[in-house]
Amino acid sequence: MKEHLLALQKEALEVLEKVSTPKELDELRVKYSGKKGALTEVLRGMGKLSAEERPVVGQIANEVRESIEEVINRKQAEFVRAETNQRLQAEKVDVTLPGRPMTQGSIHPLNKVIEELEDIFIGMGYRVAEGPQVETDYYNFEALNLPQNHPARDMQDSFYLTEDLLMRTQTSPIQIRAMEAAKGQAPLKVICPGTVYRRDDDDATHSFQFHQIEGLVIDKGIRMSDLKGTLLQFAREMFGEQTEIRLRPSFFPFTEPSVEVDVTFTKKNGERIWIEILGCGMVHPKVLEMGGFDPEVYSGFAFGMGVERIAILKYGIDDIRHFYSNDMRFLSQFSHL
Repeated sequence: MKEHLLALQKEALEVLEKVSTPKELDELRVKYSGKKGALTEVLRGMGKLSAEERPVVGQIANEVRESIEEVINRKQAEFVRAETNQRLQAEKVDVTLPGRPMTQGSIHPLNKVIEELEDIFIGMGYRVAEGPQVETDYYNFEALNLPQNHPARDMQDSFYLTEDLLMRTQTSPIQIRAMEAAKGQAPLKVICPGTVYRRDDDDATHSFQFHQIEGLVIDKGIRMSDLKGTLLQFAREMFGEQTEIRLRPSFFPFTEPSVEVDVTFTKKNGERIWIEILGCGMVHPKVLEMGGFDPEVYSGFAFGMGVERIAILKYGIDDIRHFYSNDMRFLSQFSHL
């Protein structure tokens, strides 16, 4: 058996040295050192050897196996190096080629408007408040003086998830949460930006998802004139110093009295017109009470505007759907702003 092992070693080493492809090397590895290879077949006869011969033959078998595996590993490494060198030559980079330009991103126009609105009102002493987009019926309607079966609920066709949970139709629930957090202590000045949802058909002026920013001020002695002065200051900072506003009577369940606000807008032909931008009013006493404030002591005003409407006027956009199209031709126009 000793002679057989040495003969097998000589044969394997000679054949392995002549291997020229990885496939041939793999086939020879299986032939000589695999589970059913020639070396394994020889070692199966060790059971017939005497106790004195087994250690000697076993040591020789290990040396033969190691010598064969050493050649196999060396040849495999040579093939890997050759393949790597060949790939590097084929994939050589031409360093003289011009580099690919990096496209710089920019803030979405709606986010630009939200940030600008926040800056304006923070400059007036407001703080930013946030709340959940999935709201309870209580915060979205009842606490805003819209009890069950109130006809004004039909103005907002809602996405209900359960009988009590819905996607908020306005950011007004954030105002109620801010009032509760204040625990009846004034002054309270917050703006509430966020995404809102209503069941509506998408067209040039409507979307089932859009953005609002609402504001709330509560303190002693707050009057309608405070609201008008605040909105005039906002309009002039957003649209220019020449902007004027006018207030028209309206109805909202959570404010009384309520008004809609128009701003002056100059068309391309120079014509000056009025365009509605928001609704507002004095906070209804019931809303103050449900928010934890004594309506006999405190008063307040609230306003709400659509961010998309403000952006459309500010940038002269003709279709609300552009904001959600992800069309780079549209978005790239605002990268310099």
